[in-house]
Amino acid sequence: MKLALLTVGLLLAAAAVGAAVWAWAPDRARVELERKYLRASSDYVEAAGIRLHVRDSGIRSAAPIILLHGFGSSLQTWDAWAQTLGTEFRTIRLDLPGSGLSAADPAGDYSDARTLVVLNALMDRLGVRRASFVGNSIGGRIAWRFAAENPERVDKLVLISPDGFASPGFEYGKRPEVPATLKLMKYFLPKPMLRMNLAPAYGNTARLRDADVTRYYELLLAPGARAAMIARLEQSVLPQPEPLLRRIQAPTLLVWGEKDAMIPIANAADYLRTISHARLVSFPTLGHVPHEEAPAESLPPVILSAPNG
Repeated sequence: MKLALLTVGLLLAAAAVGAAVWAWAPDRARVELERKYLRASSDYVEAAGIRLHVRDSGIRSAAPIILLHGFGSSLQTWDAWAQTLGTEFRTIRLDLPGSGLSAADPAGDYSDARTLVVLNALMDRLGVRRASFVGNSIGGRIAWRFAAENPERVDKLVLISPDGFASPGFEYGKRPEVPATLKLMKYFLPKPMLRMNLAPAYGNTARLRDADVTRYYELLLAPGARAAMIARLEQSVLPQPEPLLRRIQAPTLLVWGEKDAMIPIANAADYLRTISHARLVSFPTLGHVPHEEAPAESLPPVILSAPNG
């Protein structure tokens, strides 16, 4: 009996070790990721002491649009939209500090306030006085906070399933408690599990391509990216949004997938009630990232709301 129990224990231990080895995910070498995801060395731009990965394309003399990605994502989330927008506008997209190929913040500060400082510095560095902002999820929260605190620098605002109102685990004025299991992703990141976490962002999971999962997976393995992502989450202290939202002067378009399982479309009513000159475009079959899931379907209303639209 003891021998049988010992055998079972050894088998379970071996299985646990095997699972850990299978899921173990050390950082990838930056040079390896740059070969695949960096267009040119000139796409690295220094702003506010951080080396940012920036894709500045389209018509340089045209009205600029700055696109801000969501949590755990990168500037490639806008690939399809940027290709079309670039025929009429100057499109500027970046990996937020510590995301994608952008370096970590030397100060370890991933608060919204620090991110707004970085955006102001980047605009100055690129010679952009005013721009329209497009943001998804956390990028949407950063976009509307930038518009509230820097109204003189924002022409128009497009918020795609924006974050910013309290939700389970996120109270106003308090740092969220990040589960220990999430912190383990700094060491373990099974690709199938990542796919499972990405799937709820899509209204139709069949549209989640293997190439997209691979991109998310590989860029999360950039040096320091996972630690920075967890730090950004830990430092996401939400202010009461209404006083800030009332300060927004830019015409605002809300874009929402009605099948959004991450930030429900019911939240749109809070923004519409609080932001002057705001309107909503929703898509019955789409989820949290309509610009990825169905770019051709979701982009036209955004173009109509763009600076020259």
